[in-house]
Amino acid sequence: VVFVSWILGRCIFFYNENVNKKAETFVHGTVLEIVWTITPAIILIIIAIPSFSLLYAMDEVIDPILTLKVIGNQWYWSYEYSDAMDDSIFFDSY
Repeated sequence: VVFVSWILGRCIFFYNENVNKKAETFVHGTVLEIVWTITPAIILIIIAIPSFSLLYAMDEVIDPILTLKVIGNQWYWSYEYSDAMDDSIFFDSY
């Protein structure tokens, strides 16, 4: 927020109508537009690659000790412990 405010203030101060009477002829910055489009895409890809590998690694749970199933109903929660001591335990919390 501070950086964006600083840039905005500089633009307002240096590029106002009273200081610059002649309009700039600079219209396009193709290289600049390509850079600010490609750079965030590369950053997102760099962040996504380890995130996806970690996501799929966390999904592989083999033979859990305890399985808990929680169901949200309109006014209460229902719980089911399906691996608890060879018996399933069901209860609701109101």
